[in-house]
Amino acid sequence: MMLLRYKKAYEKIAMGLLSYMPGEKAVKKLQEMVHQYENDEDWQLYLLKKGEDFIGLVGITLDEDSYTVMHLSVNPSFRGEGVGSEMILILNELFPDLVCKSNEYTQSFLSKCLPKENDAE
Repeated sequence: MMLLRYKKAYEKIAMGLLSYMPGEKAVKKLQEMVHQYENDEDWQLYLLKKGEDFIGLVGITLDEDSYTVMHLSVNPSFRGEGVGSEMILILNELFPDLVCKSNEYTQSFLSKCLPKENDAE
């Protein structure tokens, strides 16, 4: 599996993956989210590719000493296979010096897959 940085060619794929998140169904809202990632350098969107298929998406905001997981979505066909945890592990490798944080939408998932040593920080 490879985590790829979002680019404009992936817009429809990204919107499709974002639509799997609870509450995010309106096309206009999905477009606004994707545009936030396109236009703000502190917002970074990554897509997880397995073979020829994009099966997951994770979006973060970067701060000086941490990053916050804003969006995390896995294609329903691949849920329960550790795909979300894999994306978080890859992010931890990409940003080893930053603390991983969650928001209200990603908190319950991250609490399950983050290593416990992050709790102490």
